[in-house]
Amino acid sequence: MPSAVTTNGTCLDASNQVASPNDLVDGGMSESHTDSIPSHPLGVKPLGNQYLFEGYNARRSIGTWRSLPDEMLMVIFEHFDRSSLLKIGHTCKFFYAFCHSEELWKAIFLLQFSVKDDRPVQWAGSWRSTVLGLPDGHGTRVDCSNVFSDVLHRPFACSNIQLAQYTSRIPKANQIRRFDNLTYEEFADRWTREPFILSKCIHDWPVTSRWTIDSLLRDYAEIEFRAEAVDWTLSTYCRYMSHNLDESPLYLFDRNFAEKMSIKVGREADAAYWRPDCFGPDFFEVLGEERPAHRWLIVGPERSGSTFHKDPNGTSAWNAVIQGAKYWIMFPPTAQVPGVYVSKDSSEVTSPLSIAEWLLTFHEEARKLPECVEGICEAGEILHVPSGWWHLVVNLEKGIALTQNFVPQSPSLHHLSEVLSFLRDKPEQVSGFRQDIEKPFELFVERLGPQYPEALQKALDLADRKAGKKKRKWDAAVAADDEQSGGAGFSFGFGFGGDDEEEIP
Repeated sequence: MPSAVTTNGTCLDASNQVASPNDLVDGGMSESHTDSIPSHPLGVKPLGNQYLFEGYNARRSIGTWRSLPDEMLMVIFEHFDRSSLLKIGHTCKFFYAFCHSEELWKAIFLLQFSVKDDRPVQWAGSWRSTVLGLPDGHGTRVDCSNVFSDVLHRPFACSNIQLAQYTSRIPKANQIRRFDNLTYEEFADRWTREPFILSKCIHDWPVTSRWTIDSLLRDYAEIEFRAEAVDWTLSTYCRYMSHNLDESPLYLFDRNFAEKMSIKVGREADAAYWRPDCFGPDFFEVLGEERPAHRWLIVGPERSGSTFHKDPNGTSAWNAVIQGAKYWIMFPPTAQVPGVYVSKDSSEVTSPLSIAEWLLTFHEEARKLPECVEGICEAGEILHVPSGWWHLVVNLEKGIALTQNFVPQSPSLHHLSEVLSFLRDKPEQVSGFRQDIEKPFELFVERLGPQYPEALQKALDLADRKAGKKKRKWDAAVAADDEQSGGAGFSFGFGFGGDDEEEIP
């Protein structure tokens, strides 16, 4: 049923209860209040409001286009260039409203700047203004209060949802376990398969006390970072982060940040940060410079984040918040996550287009499931993401985080077997390796063999049992795979997703 709003633009079917992000326990809110979604800047209203409207409906003016639903109109307009959008947007109020859709202008921007050149991006507060070169806030606003469309209003409503109504009052049964810290022995024996938050693990990292958005902007303003589909200077991204109208804001997620910023990662005296001791050795370290992409700098505004996904290549991960706060909602590998549809071979994941849409549509249902795990990771805290766990994460305020994927050396060797299975049995889904490495599985096995022969044998046996295969020696496995590929020996030359456009882990 189409949603409806009152004459001042307030949603009738939204609870909009607001609470502090730290208010994590049932009944913890001392008081609640209703916070209205603001009126659409053009006055556009949800489709259901047309049934209460007695004036002239703008849709009646679009002629033969009236036979097409709004969804189809949007698909057609997605193929228009900037000139065509401007022209059709001047024909009537209904099309004027459609042709101010930020998603249409974002697509034009990305196409226009797909070929990198030396032109600096002058962010003007919206994708439309940026593409057209308009000053920030410039432009005539036509009153479109007689335009009724869920296709136009829903993205605006999603960009104005109150996150606290979804991220507060987390049921006690759902809350992610919290510890001050863990030893490697405690982690390896008990916690490699469970999510948890550590509150006193990264306090001695230099970046924890030094990095803020402002300090990064001061020191690295003209350094280019990857923000999903664009490479922007940090100064441009910060202007975008502070002033945009996006339902799903661009997320700065850069894997080459250490080189770009000339910082050291490790135990050197002048290192910016290092791997927490509690996670212990990482099997992927045997690959040295040939390991897949595994660490990222993350910067984003409120509402930015990642929709439901699993981390790449069967790896685990940790995510450390340096500034801000992040809400996590997680499910174990075999769970059926509401609103998330996975193909039989797990190669394709279909879910709502934005975090806000999922929260609006499925959060209440998901929170009631026994497998649901939720929590808020504050600045100075670190969260563990076990291999194979589904997770959605959203920033509750603008902030900075550091994350790294790894293969823990647990006694059960569960995680090593998961990664070996993934590399061997799902080569089309392997990501993050350099373009010249064609056989990640064979390379990993070859490097593991001399250093961890027993662990490799046991992990391969476990992977074979899961796949219903007979037990085999690791060297025999490599030889067999090599023979199938033509017997030419190892040819380490990836063709597996070396681009930064790959899904955010």
